[in-house]
Amino acid sequence: MKLRGSDIIVECLLEQGTDVLFGYPGGAVLNIYDSLYKYNDRIKHVLMSHEQHAGHAADGYARATGKTGVVLATSGPGATNLVTALATANMDSVPVVAITGNVSLDLLGLDSFQEVDITGITMPVTKHNYLVRDVRDLADTIRKAFRIANSGRKGAVLIDVPKDITAAECEFVATIPTALPPPLRKGKLNDAINLITAAKRPLIYAGGGVISSGAEDELAQFAELIDAPVSCSLMGQGCFDQYSSRYIGMLGMHGTATSAEVFANCDLFIALGTRFSDRVTGCKKAFSAKTKILHIDIDEAEHNKNVPAHTEVKGDLKTVLAELNAQLPQIRRGEQCSPVNTNITQAGTADFPVTPQAVIEKLSELTDGRAVITTEVGQNQMWAAQYYRNRETRTFISSGGLGTMGFGLGAAIGAKVGQPGKTVVNIAGDGSFGMNIGELVTLSKFNIPVVQLVLNNSVLGMVRQWQRIFYSGRFSQTTLERPMDYVKLADAFGIKAYIIQNIEDIEPVLREALGLNEPVLIECRIDRNINVLPMVPPGADITKPILEVII
Repeated sequence: MKLRGSDIIVECLLEQGTDVLFGYPGGAVLNIYDSLYKYNDRIKHVLMSHEQHAGHAADGYARATGKTGVVLATSGPGATNLVTALATANMDSVPVVAITGNVSLDLLGLDSFQEVDITGITMPVTKHNYLVRDVRDLADTIRKAFRIANSGRKGAVLIDVPKDITAAECEFVATIPTALPPPLRKGKLNDAINLITAAKRPLIYAGGGVISSGAEDELAQFAELIDAPVSCSLMGQGCFDQYSSRYIGMLGMHGTATSAEVFANCDLFIALGTRFSDRVTGCKKAFSAKTKILHIDIDEAEHNKNVPAHTEVKGDLKTVLAELNAQLPQIRRGEQCSPVNTNITQAGTADFPVTPQAVIEKLSELTDGRAVITTEVGQNQMWAAQYYRNRETRTFISSGGLGTMGFGLGAAIGAKVGQPGKTVVNIAGDGSFGMNIGELVTLSKFNIPVVQLVLNNSVLGMVRQWQRIFYSGRFSQTTLERPMDYVKLADAFGIKAYIIQNIEDIEPVLREALGLNEPVLIECRIDRNINVLPMVPPGADITKPILEVII
């Protein structure tokens, strides 16, 4: 059948199983929005307040569901507003497909109104991108984009479609997507088995690749089989039951003291689906000198990139772990590893008695560790990772690699749209929240029942913490003290709001907010001098964390 390019786009999205997309209209995508109007009974569009947060919503949707997130934006500033969101998704290996409009082919390269070379701009921050110059290539380009976004190490793909391509017609033949073939395994599995069976004190370090490959069950079996403790990266939070006695918390700059101690004494570090970020390794020379390293990852480019491994295996983690589980004997190691995950408790003050730990631990208790937690970036992010105990996979959604302030609320919207049966809470600092306040109108308009929790300390907490420790307390431009009434702000958007300022407020406020089937904002007033601890200075030995900061 003959279809317009804009109809082909929607038909191809439906082919790929897309049931919702996030976006913001503009002149260059009017034809696509006209098609969405015709197809509105088959595909849902969530109108966001800003393209960047539309990209974060697509990202959050993908992380919460395991499907591909889709975002739509117009040309020029609409497209450039997506750059941060695409870089965020790509760095964290999240499958997102972005469709942008552009000026007509005859206007390209002439500095036309709202023209920008978005493929050139996004080349370094996407897995791949396309500029469609012929409507006959459009359908196959979209199919390729989804395939690339989901194959191997997943990532973000952009498709730029000039306006005249969306108006042009051509024959369209529907296709049923074929399953992606599993990647070939490279590396000697026998070497990995020998390392594991010879180890006396192994430590499993699980990254986001466990979640991407759906290897959570295989990981749990593997940990029992080799009788080892488990640490998770920030991207791996939730891939292993944090109520398990084997779980020892995160490792690295803001990891637990327990994980640092276990790492210092382990003789085999088994890295699963992780890329050895500098925030994890600290001093790379010291890190790699302490233990043998077995690295299993789908992306061969990550092998020996940051730290050298004794043995590496390339392949889909679910497949590789299943092979290991089938071939390894049951191992019992006695009492060498008996980890206990302990957190550092910091007290509040007379003026601010409530602590982030008390609030987040109570939130974890009331939701039984099964809520979807999204975060902004900074102290709020680390406190959420430290004190919320995730029982289930795809329930901790945070910007890891890029560290994008303003990520969380858009991601929470996407997560709730994708998982309507789940409780979704976005944990923010007041600094990050100031970057995405406008999306409260999206929550209100579509009645998306997200709990927005703002840990308000009136400062840019993490930057201020660094200024306290490394800059002798010279707090340059990190004291916010914004004259903002959060209750009135929420009321302006038609959203119910609460304040937590005393210890007695914590449970009743959280319990009531969680019981509402509507968007809600909670301002939690905390002391600006509470730090995220432990902390390992950048480039230092991760086995020697700072456990106390003298103010």
